[in-house]
Amino acid sequence: MPGSAKAMAGCTVGGLILATAYTVAVGSSGWLWFAWVVLALVTVGVVAGKRY
Repeated sequence: MPGSAKAMAGCTVGGLILATAYTVAVGSSGWLWFAWVVLALVTVGVVAGKRY
């Protein structure tokens, strides 16, 4: 996996950890999880695009 894709994947995992911590501490936020899903989909696209 190229460096930029690896960094994107790291940000996605970090975002998942932050979103989970926020949900546990404060409560669920639909917009927060929506943003994380969008970030995850963009990451999948970047990783898939770098493979070809």
